[in-house]
Amino acid sequence: MYRGGLEISSPKKLVFRGLPISSGIAHAAVCLYDQKKHNIPAMQIITPHDIEREKDRLASAQRQVVERLEHLREDMINRLGRAEAEIFRAQIMIIEDPFMYNQLHEEIELSKVSAETAVVTVLDRIESRFLQIEQEEFKERASDFSDIKRRFLNALGSLNPNLQCDAQGLCQKGRNRIVVAESLAPGLVLELHEQNARGFLCARGGMTSHAAIIARSLGIPVVSGIHNIHNIVRCGAEVLINGSTGEVVIYPDEQDINIHVAERPSQVIVDPLMHVDVMANIRFSTDVQQVIRMKAKGIGLYRTEFEFIRAGRTLDEAEQYERYRRVMELMSDSTVYFRLLDIGGDKTYAFLDMPKEDNPHLGCRGARFLLYHPELLRIQARALAAVSRFGKVYVLYPMIVSVDQFIALKRIFEDSIKDIDIGIIYHGVMFEVPSACLQAEELMEISDFASIGTNDLIQFLFAVDRNNELVSDDYDLENPVFWDLISRVTLAAKKVDKPISICGELAGDARYIEKLLKIGLKRFSVNPRLIPDVRRSILSALNEKMIQE
Repeated sequence: MYRGGLEISSPKKLVFRGLPISSGIAHAAVCLYDQKKHNIPAMQIITPHDIEREKDRLASAQRQVVERLEHLREDMINRLGRAEAEIFRAQIMIIEDPFMYNQLHEEIELSKVSAETAVVTVLDRIESRFLQIEQEEFKERASDFSDIKRRFLNALGSLNPNLQCDAQGLCQKGRNRIVVAESLAPGLVLELHEQNARGFLCARGGMTSHAAIIARSLGIPVVSGIHNIHNIVRCGAEVLINGSTGEVVIYPDEQDINIHVAERPSQVIVDPLMHVDVMANIRFSTDVQQVIRMKAKGIGLYRTEFEFIRAGRTLDEAEQYERYRRVMELMSDSTVYFRLLDIGGDKTYAFLDMPKEDNPHLGCRGARFLLYHPELLRIQARALAAVSRFGKVYVLYPMIVSVDQFIALKRIFEDSIKDIDIGIIYHGVMFEVPSACLQAEELMEISDFASIGTNDLIQFLFAVDRNNELVSDDYDLENPVFWDLISRVTLAAKKVDKPISICGELAGDARYIEKLLKIGLKRFSVNPRLIPDVRRSILSALNEKMIQE
């Protein structure tokens, strides 16, 4: 059997190099996803009497799609944060745009076609126009229109299952599979993540697409740029993808699997003088089982505010204590960094007394919010102090902007726990605001440890929203000014011999691991799914260093 001029009836190893979109390694069988699959005729003609009925069906579908997207948006806020969730708000704005809706109505009226045919015709036309635009940031919005079309057809009852397998009865519909698609859409990533899809392999799509942003946030490996991939690989084929290098191996052999997939110890040791720890970022106490499975060295960032978000209310001292105790007990003697509530900016919630601000990202957020609500800090401080009986507790203070601010918050914390019999508690600074980085030496003198939060740091440094394609060119990870700040903070920690780690997307990006190691960083905290890949990148960089020496 031949497809695209290639014999695929027998397992023949094929190797491709695509675009690395989201870091991580996936090794699994393939499921093919067909974006264009629906069960309506190419042109479904209606009579003039049916026009109003089809408009009503379209309006009903629109309401269903908007409601579903609002639900997804709320779910994303709880799981990843408001910035990523705004991707679905953008789709809602497209759907509610009178210009697009008028085009759909005109297609039904003038061409006398069904709502389904109008949706396919209009949205295919818009998607095609976006794909023809030269600027990559606009071209990557095309997948949003494909996703909207899929949602409309589903609401209209005219969408077949897009995951199709020629081995009927054996198809896993994406479960534990690598999904092959023409392009990725945000909703598709989320839906197949729920099915435990291992990764995505696409013909087109870039780093700044909405789907790519969500995939990176969820830690799902993605490789793009493998043209005509549907004609190269068949459903059920064994495939290995490396989202850090862009390498794709169809029918990998044992050597390929050993190179890419082999487990590494949680602490990479090259010689007695050189070791690097790979830790995990978590949102909920229930995430710890995955951390243990990945053999992380510890938890480098426990984003405690997400426990409040999941509950939909503030948690009292006992409720917080139970969650923190569970983490401490499961992690045993491993280090756990508890970040105090980081509320504000894109994290605003109805159950909290949030001040109304014109620019919340530059307003009452993180450390400022805790000073504005010291009662929340006191309750959390007491819960953390109580769990210090189970082991050393490391407390991270978010969005610190100055020495005085850190001192003020630490004083509130310590005053709140004077009547509690406590164990050892360490206090650390999150370096994610440029002003704090410029005071790194003073802050490291009065803190016990530190962590560099690269996502917010680069956004505040260059005044850029990383999810806004209009200014995405200014989100420049290569800029030497950014690296100067990281070096400054790392050197300040080294000068006083205090631990420092790095978290955020940069810590899991294979392109920069070697550079971070050279600066002197030896503790990386990443999404648990990225841990094996980060270990490999570290080992490769350290081995290269030994060879050069």
